[in-house]
Amino acid sequence: MHPPELEVVIEVPRGSFVKRGSTGGIDFVSPLPCPFNYGSVPKYLGLEGDLLDAVVLGPRLAYGTRLTVKAWGAVTLIDRGLQDDKLICSAEPLAAAERRAVLSFFRLYARCKGLLNFVRRRPGRNACGSWLDAHAALARARPRDASWNGPPIPY
Repeated sequence: MHPPELEVVIEVPRGSFVKRGSTGGIDFVSPLPCPFNYGSVPKYLGLEGDLLDAVVLGPRLAYGTRLTVKAWGAVTLIDRGLQDDKLICSAEPLAAAERRAVLSFFRLYARCKGLLNFVRRRPGRNACGSWLDAHAALARARPRDASWNGPPIPY
């Protein structure tokens, strides 16, 4: 099965310390730089009601860059009790070591996000699930329509 090709908008360039949300506002400033380009797929909403998240591997891309890229898989996160898939995209298929590195990052990210949510007094479980097929993640997402005004809960 061929990987889906999707338009992704970069919200957090690789190496950035500033985490922006899909509406452009600053979610938080990280003590560590983001190891990937991080953004969203404007045509889809994830299970938590915000734009579907996407990670783009490769060289640094500028904030606001729009590109069409292949999604080779996804990582499932639980953030404040809400399931939140992250599509993993790149020009080429991922090697096994790259998949392990992406999963390791998101396991650490889930722990850090849980600590941040605790400090912000935002309850709910935080965890990293496993690797998921990109087609399965897209099947769980829903197309974005004109009624979407941003995430239903603040991050």
